[in-house]
Amino acid sequence: MILGIHDGHDAGAVLIKDGEIYAVNEERLNRIKHYRGFPKLSVLKVLEMGNVTPDEVEIIAIAGIFRKRSRLLELEKNLAKIFGKDFKRKVLYVEHHLAHAASAYLTSGWREALALSIDAAGDGLSSSIYICRDGEMIRIAQSTYLDSLGDFYASVTELLGFKPMRHEGKVMSLAAYGKPSYDLSAIIELNGLTFENHLKLVGIEATKKLAEFFNFPFEKAKEVSANLKKGQLSGKLEQKAIEIAASAQKHLEKIVDELGLKLTKYGLPLAYAGGVAQNVKANMVLRRHFPDLWVFPAMHDGGLAFGAAVYVKSQLERLDGRWKPFKLEHVYLGPSYSEDEIEEFLREEGVKYEEIRVVSGFVADSLIDGKIVAFFQGKMEFGPRALGNRSILADPRDESIKEKLNLALRRDVFQPFAPTILEERIGDYLVDPYPNKFMTMSYWATEEFIKEAPAVVHVDGTTRPQTLEEEDNHTYYNIIKLFEKRSGVGAVLNTSFNMHGEPIVCSPEDALRTFRKAKLDVLVLEKFAVYL
Repeated sequence: MILGIHDGHDAGAVLIKDGEIYAVNEERLNRIKHYRGFPKLSVLKVLEMGNVTPDEVEIIAIAGIFRKRSRLLELEKNLAKIFGKDFKRKVLYVEHHLAHAASAYLTSGWREALALSIDAAGDGLSSSIYICRDGEMIRIAQSTYLDSLGDFYASVTELLGFKPMRHEGKVMSLAAYGKPSYDLSAIIELNGLTFENHLKLVGIEATKKLAEFFNFPFEKAKEVSANLKKGQLSGKLEQKAIEIAASAQKHLEKIVDELGLKLTKYGLPLAYAGGVAQNVKANMVLRRHFPDLWVFPAMHDGGLAFGAAVYVKSQLERLDGRWKPFKLEHVYLGPSYSEDEIEEFLREEGVKYEEIRVVSGFVADSLIDGKIVAFFQGKMEFGPRALGNRSILADPRDESIKEKLNLALRRDVFQPFAPTILEERIGDYLVDPYPNKFMTMSYWATEEFIKEAPAVVHVDGTTRPQTLEEEDNHTYYNIIKLFEKRSGVGAVLNTSFNMHGEPIVCSPEDALRTFRKAKLDVLVLEKFAVYL
C-alpha cells in the first residue's frame, strides 16, 4: 500500500491499494485554489476512501527532494501527527521531474517510450527527458531552472498583468486574437535536447527584462489585463499585449516543434507531463510528430503525488520481476456521495427538490430547452478538467450562451469554452481526429463543427474537446446521445463546475453554494433536481 504526497503548490495525495487508485487535491477540500502546503485533508480523504488506517500504509512516496529547512521541518511535523514518530521508516522522496515523467510513462500503457517533463522549475531543473524500458527510466537530457521554457512563459504571463504559475492558459487563449510580431529567439532557444535562456534571468527579473525588450509599460500591466478580461481588446496597449501573447505562444510552439522533431529519431512513442504540458495548443504541435502522444491528465504539479506513488510502485515491481505496463483509462478517482447522503443534505438545507426518473433524458431535455445545467454525479475527477461528473453543461449551438456563462461564472470574456464530443463523431467534427478523453489537446474544428457548435470553437478555429465513449461515463454519454437525437449535434458545451478563480466543486454543499452564486437554471445532484 503506497501513499503519494505533494506538499507544494497544487498539493494533493494519492493512495494505491490492491490496484485501486484514490486521488484528490487539497484545493477541492479546503476550497483554496492551487493550495500550497501540506495536504492534510487529502491524505485523510484518500485513506478514508480506501478504508485504510495510517498504520497500514507501507510506503509514503513524497514528490520533490529539495526543501528549505523550515518547510522540511513543517512536512515532518505534519507526517508525524498522522503516521506517528517513526514515519521516516516509510518515506521515500522522488525527484520533481522524475515524478512528472513517471506519471506520464507509467500510465501510458507502453512498455517502451520517451518520457518528457517541462515546467517552470522543480528540484533545480526545468525539464527532463527519459528513455523508458520495462519500467526503468534513464534520463538522457535536462535543463536547469535558469534555462526554463516554463518560466519564460510565466514571465510573459506576469508582464501582461496576469498571475504567473496560474494564468498561463489566459495568455494562450489571448494569443488567438492576434498575430505574432516579435522574434523571440534572442530570449530562449532549443540547444540540442535542452533549452538555452539567453537572458540568464528568471522570475520578476526576467519579467522586467522582457518589459524592456517589448517596450511594454509593466506599471500599466494590471490596468491592461483588467481591460482584456472585460473584452476591451482594441486599445493601443491591449493590442500590444495581444501581439506579445501571440508571439510568446508562437515561440513556445516553435521550440516544442523543434524538440519534437529531434525526439522522433528515437523511434519511440512520447509520454508528456509538467506545467508546460497544460498548453494544449503546443501539444497540438507536438502531436504532428507523435500522433498517439500521451499527456498525463493531471500534468501540472497537482499530479506529482500520483507520479511519486506510481514510480515507487513500479520500482518495487521491477525488483520482484512483476512490472507490466498500465494504461490509465479514467480519472474518476476522487470522493463520491451516495443518493442517501445527498437527499439528507438537501432536506437539512430546506431545499426544494424533485426526484428524476431518467437523469440522462431530463438533462438532455433541459439543454434542448436552452437551460444551463450544473451536473454533479459519481466520483470527482482528478486533474484540472471537469469530465462529466462535476460539469456545467449547455447547448453548444447557441453562441449567446457564452455571454450568459461568462456573466454567471465571472469568467474572462476572451477565454473559450470546450465541448464534450461523442467519440464516434470526431471524424465529422475534428481535423486529423484522434481520441482526446482528458481534454489535453486542441484540434482544428471542421467547417461542420464551426457551423453546428459555434459556442465551443475558439476565435482561431480551434477546439479543446473531451471525446467520450459509453464505457467512459455511461450517464454522461447517454445525455449527449439523447441531445444528438433531438438536435443532430453529437456534442455539448462542458465547462468546469466552479466560479472563476475557485476550485471545481467536490461536495454537494460546494455544488449548491456555487449553483446559487452563479444563478444557473437547474442543479442535478445524482437523481435529484434543484431549482433556484
